[in-house]
Amino acid sequence: MKAELNQRLTQVGPGTPGGRLLRRYWQPVALLDEFDPAIDPAMAVRPVKPVRLLGQNFVLFKDAQGRFGLLDRDCPHRGADLAYGRNEGDGLRCPFHGWKFDVDGRCLETPAEPEGSTLCTRVRQQSYPLQERSGVLFAWLGEGEPPALPALDCFEAPSTHTFAFKGLWHCNWLQSFEVGIDPAHASYLHRFFNDASLDDAYGKQFRGASAGEVAGERWPMTRVMREFGRPEISHEAKPWGLQLTALRQLNEQLTHVRVTNAVFPQTFVIPLSETMTITQMHVPVDDTHNYWYAFFTSFDAPVDKDAMRQPRLEAVTLPFFTPKMGRHNHWGFNPQEQVERTYLGMGEDDINVHDQWACESMGAIQDRTREHLGTSDKVIMAHRRLLQQAIDAVEQGGSAPGIADPARHAEIHGPDTIDGFAPTGDWQTWWQTAVRERRERAPWTAEAKALADAAAALGAK
Repeated sequence: MKAELNQRLTQVGPGTPGGRLLRRYWQPVALLDEFDPAIDPAMAVRPVKPVRLLGQNFVLFKDAQGRFGLLDRDCPHRGADLAYGRNEGDGLRCPFHGWKFDVDGRCLETPAEPEGSTLCTRVRQQSYPLQERSGVLFAWLGEGEPPALPALDCFEAPSTHTFAFKGLWHCNWLQSFEVGIDPAHASYLHRFFNDASLDDAYGKQFRGASAGEVAGERWPMTRVMREFGRPEISHEAKPWGLQLTALRQLNEQLTHVRVTNAVFPQTFVIPLSETMTITQMHVPVDDTHNYWYAFFTSFDAPVDKDAMRQPRLEAVTLPFFTPKMGRHNHWGFNPQEQVERTYLGMGEDDINVHDQWACESMGAIQDRTREHLGTSDKVIMAHRRLLQQAIDAVEQGGSAPGIADPARHAEIHGPDTIDGFAPTGDWQTWWQTAVRERRERAPWTAEAKALADAAAALGAK
């Protein structure tokens, strides 16, 4: 890749080609949990957070009515930092001269001005639309009327069946996203030399069993990845982006099928277990940092949020969800572990650290002029082509694709994922049947169908 193209695909700031594209999509800005005093006691005193997103600085605050506001961070008076503002319940007051702004950016007071001044009626701080979905606040930084969020499962499931978390990585968003859509890396980066008990797999990636059995045995995903390291990879264009398939043939009768999705431009959807999926978004802070936001969606029982949250909180430092592992401590690398227990040597409990190392060790922005791609990288190449085409289209005054296009929302749903053993000659029918049955069994999809059927019956009368 030419250096100029690498720059074009990775820059996210205002006015950059990539930044203009990404501003056509809703972007996660914070977890609702970040404002929960039980998780961050400072929020009981002052629910205000500095936010950096797509190379811009903002302040996010919650007023006494529970409304959230996202404002430009520099006070429109003389540029002081509103992240240090006084949250007075009805608005955020700049401590420099006392100017106060509500969640919509309206100036409420300019107390140092002469009595009777109407200056505040002529001043407005830039504010940005927000909406909450599945425990996450999304912000719209683009121009014009924002589109609705599409009917992805992580947005359609009720709060009882979803859980969201996030973490900061010290590198560009694109190299982080590309790890998530790489079907081959799991056989190496996440290889465990021994399999853990399936009874302790809840909420852990690659520790649960694949759907189905091999000779009467339930195989953990770790065994599949370890013993079959040369998947047959393919991808197919979908309204949301790309559907990815990785086949690992065990024998003439059985093939392991793993179907995942790349939701353009920065989201992937993968199976966590037989009944739970992960929808993960890589959100640029700026050119050299990104947050991953992971939505866990259950198609079975309600999510045990405490069980999901606690081990993940132990891996980060609040209030910015900074990982405790990183370049500063070699991501916890243990050479003895690398010899005896794992392929990488960076722990068995949290494979997120494995991905973090892969992304951060490339450098703040991967130098793609030095890489040599192979056949197993076909999905990476396909996504880069889509990204380049979308950037070009927006730059030329066209529309952004996928979930940014309301005209395609009727075609965008799910998307479905699978991780399981299928009859070798009929794996396509098997996986489509399996995901359909899982969706039909899900309590929240069954309830939605019942309501739709009832509405249709009323309409027919």
